[in-house]
Amino acid sequence: RNLLIPGLVLVVTAWLFLLPLPEGMRPQAHRLAAVALLMAGLWITQAIPLAATSLIPLFLFPLLGIETAAITASAYANDTLFLYLGGMVIALGIERWGLHRRVALNLVATVGVSPRRLVLGFMASSAGLSMWMSNTACTVMMLPIAMALLQTIDEDTETHGGDRLSDQLAVPLLLAIAYSASLGGMTTLVGTPTNAAAINIYRKETGDTISVAEWLLACGPIGLTYLAVTWFVLTRRLPVRSSHQQVLKEAIAQRVRQLGKMAPAERRMLTLFLLTAVLWVFRRRIDIGGAVSIPGWSEPLCALLERWFPWQLTGKESFTSFWEIGNAKHSVFSDSTVAMAIAVLMFMIPSGTRDHRGHSQPLMDWPTATRVPWDMILLFGGGFALANAFTTTGLSEWIGGVLQGPLHGKPAWLIVAALCLLMTFLTELTSNVATVTTLMPTLLLMAEPLGIDARLLFVPACLATSCAFMLPIATPPNAIVFGSGRISGRQMASYGFLLNIVG
Repeated sequence: RNLLIPGLVLVVTAWLFLLPLPEGMRPQAHRLAAVALLMAGLWITQAIPLAATSLIPLFLFPLLGIETAAITASAYANDTLFLYLGGMVIALGIERWGLHRRVALNLVATVGVSPRRLVLGFMASSAGLSMWMSNTACTVMMLPIAMALLQTIDEDTETHGGDRLSDQLAVPLLLAIAYSASLGGMTTLVGTPTNAAAINIYRKETGDTISVAEWLLACGPIGLTYLAVTWFVLTRRLPVRSSHQQVLKEAIAQRVRQLGKMAPAERRMLTLFLLTAVLWVFRRRIDIGGAVSIPGWSEPLCALLERWFPWQLTGKESFTSFWEIGNAKHSVFSDSTVAMAIAVLMFMIPSGTRDHRGHSQPLMDWPTATRVPWDMILLFGGGFALANAFTTTGLSEWIGGVLQGPLHGKPAWLIVAALCLLMTFLTELTSNVATVTTLMPTLLLMAEPLGIDARLLFVPACLATSCAFMLPIATPPNAIVFGSGRISGRQMASYGFLLNIVG
């Protein structure tokens, strides 16, 4: 059985190779289509690990004459990938010293402990944390807290009797954690790999880029609105008040007291996190409505470095300052520069604690850093290699030309709605990163012939891939809360289908 699915995928791929070359398609594009089908089939069925599938371009692209080995390999180490890597190291530092737990518990305690407010508190905590750390790590951290609260309610019911609130609260509370982790992650470029992968493709296809601040300003309100709708859908059947509120309040207060005072490592980690966020937000100039302009730090820093280090690039007829070129194209510094700088600093800054041998511990050590999801980094690379080849072979352009006919003349809102629906339900069965890297180049090329701003297709399609809420296999957060045993597949599908349609 383990060999059956890969065998079927290979048979279908071989069949595609034998088909006549479609009109207008280059031979390299035809071979790439077969490889893309092979990778998509393996990604969907997960017949082999996702990361293993992502390595296929490294040997098949040169073998089939699609792309050279050097160019293919370069896709596995680019700027966007290091933004994600640095962000994950920072998130692991937050997790290592328990700062995430303190933030979550205090936020829940502040919001309140009525059933509806409790769900709101967990949603706010999960969404806020997942903006800057892995959705999966956020869900893993929040789930034990929620399960402990449900257990406290069960024990109180057995002791004092009354309504069994945990039966009503478990499903909305656990789904709220998973869904808000996905929704919070989609509002920042480092919150989910999907956004980072999409931005890399957008930059390659359009020559433009979107900073962390610009993405947050554009997608933050969307995510906040979706969170509010999700909270309403999940809590509409919950009681406003419950007899267990005092017990819940005492349980949360006890957990907050157990944390004690903020340790030096937590304070230093919080300082670095806030510094990272500020540097990300204010890297480039921010224009708000054309009336207010907030200067970024990268431009004056480039000017200062140009004065201090007047390095020159020698051309045939002129000498051009390296810093001037970088400042004009915004290419000297990027968000990955900030992420990697802070990540390296974490290995140097002492935490204020000592190990069993009496040696001072830094905020980050290498054993902790190795917990970065390296399989996701390989998935990035495979997706980027596939996306690059879609452009260089002309396959994206050919697919876009085929799709233009049915879509031509249709209203923009209808095209965007259909696109979002397709992306949402497709990612219920496939990796969202794989979906984005496979389809995004084609979508961007379709924008101009259809007379639609590329961003109007790009942003909704990207966000839609984070809104797969029906199936446990759709996202890691879904799978994690489903594994708690307190949610049935039917319950997740019922709530998830409604939220998929709303999204």
